[in-house]
Amino acid sequence: MAKQLNLLSTGQVITTALHTEMQRSYLEYAMSVIVGRALPDVRDGLKPVHRRILYAMHELGLVPDRPYRKCARVVGDVLGKYHPHGDQSVYDALVRLVQDFSSRYPLLAGHGNFGSVDNDPPAAMRYTETRLAPISHEGMLTEIGEETVEFVGNFDNSQQEPTVLPAQLPFLLLNGCSGIAVGMATNVPPHNLGEVVDGLIALIDNPDLPDEKLFELIPGPDFPTGGEIIGEAGIREAYTTGKGGILLRGVATLEEIPATRGSKRRTAIIITELPYQVNKAAWIEKVADLVNQGRLQGISDLRDESDREGMRVVIELKRDTNPQEVLQNLYHQTALQMTFGAILLAIVNGQPRQLSLRQLLQEFLSFREETLNRRYNYELEKAQSRVHLVEGLLKALSNLDQVIQILRQAPDGSTAKINLCNCNRFQE
Repeated sequence: MAKQLNLLSTGQVITTALHTEMQRSYLEYAMSVIVGRALPDVRDGLKPVHRRILYAMHELGLVPDRPYRKCARVVGDVLGKYHPHGDQSVYDALVRLVQDFSSRYPLLAGHGNFGSVDNDPPAAMRYTETRLAPISHEGMLTEIGEETVEFVGNFDNSQQEPTVLPAQLPFLLLNGCSGIAVGMATNVPPHNLGEVVDGLIALIDNPDLPDEKLFELIPGPDFPTGGEIIGEAGIREAYTTGKGGILLRGVATLEEIPATRGSKRRTAIIITELPYQVNKAAWIEKVADLVNQGRLQGISDLRDESDREGMRVVIELKRDTNPQEVLQNLYHQTALQMTFGAILLAIVNGQPRQLSLRQLLQEFLSFREETLNRRYNYELEKAQSRVHLVEGLLKALSNLDQVIQILRQAPDGSTAKINLCNCNRFQE
C-alpha cells in the first residue's frame, strides 16, 4: 500500500476562505470569457475567433483574386496556430462570416452550402470553400505588415498574432455583433456603410457635432434581411445611452389572387421581408400552428414561394376577411413584429464598456489616427534608412579608386568593412 502524503505538516497547504477563493477564481474566469471570447473589440469590431480566422486566411494568401480553398484547410490552420478550441466552433464562426443574411457586409466569400434563412445547416467543412471578401481584404488586412498594430505570441509562443486588425472602417457598426459573456451581453445592430462614413466625416470636421445632426446622418440600423423599423424612440435611446429596444416589423403587401375554375378572386398577404434573425421556416410553422389551434382566423392557405430572387410567403385569406385585422394578429402573435434589444457593449482598452453611438465612432476615429501615425512612422523609418544607404553609395562612387584600393588590400570582407568605416574621407 502506497504511503499517504502528509501535506499539512510540510507547509504546502495555504489556508484560504472559501468565499475569497471562489470570488477570485470566478472573476478571473469571467474576465477571460469577456475579453478573450465573447465580446468584440471596439476598434475592429471582431471577437478573437473572427480575428484569427481572417489573419490565418491572410497568411494563406486567400485574397479575392485567388481561387477558393477548402474551409477545412482554414479551420485546421486556425486551430493549429492560434485558436486551440473545438473545430466546430471555428467553423460555425467562419460560416457566419460568409452568410449574407447574418452580416450586412460579409467578410468572407463562400463557395458551397453555407446555410439559409430557414436555418438549414451548412455543409461540412470538407465540402465548402472560402476566401477573403474584398471589403475585409481592403478594409482590414492591407496595412497589417506596416507595423500598424501590436503582435503577441500565440498559445505556445510558436507564432505571432495581431492583438487587433488595422481596420479602416468601423466594422462593429457595419456588421453588428451579438455575444453573451459572464454577467453581460452585447447586441449591436448592423448599419449602412454610406451613412456611417458620412457620420465619421462629420465628426472629423466637427468633433462637437450635435446629436441631432449625427442622428440625421445615421438615422438608424440597416438590417441585411430588410424589414421596417417602427418609431424612433428605441433608436434614440440606444444611440444616446447604449441600450434600447428597436421595434422591427416584416414587410407585407396585399395582392388579389385571380379567380380560377371553381373559385373566386381572393385577397392574399405577401410577406417579402422578415425581421432580422427570424427563421422563416419556423415562422411559417408557427403561423400554421396558430391557424390549426383556431387562434388565427381568416386564413385559408399558407405557402412558401421563395426562390433565388428573394423571399415570398403567400398567406391566402378567406372571403369577406379583413386583411388588416389578420395582419395585426400576425404582428401580435408571431415574430412578424419583434423588438431588437440593442446593447452597444464592446471591449475598450481591455475593459467592457457600454457606449453611445458617438462614443463608438470616436473610439474608432482614435484607433484609426493611431494606426495611421504608426504606418507613417514606419514609412518614414524605411525612407530614412534608404536615404542613409544611398548617401553611402554616392560617397563611395565619388571616391571609387580609394574604395577599390581598400577592397583589394583587405585580406577578407570583415577587414574591408572596418577599413571603409574608419577611412577619414568617407566620414566627412
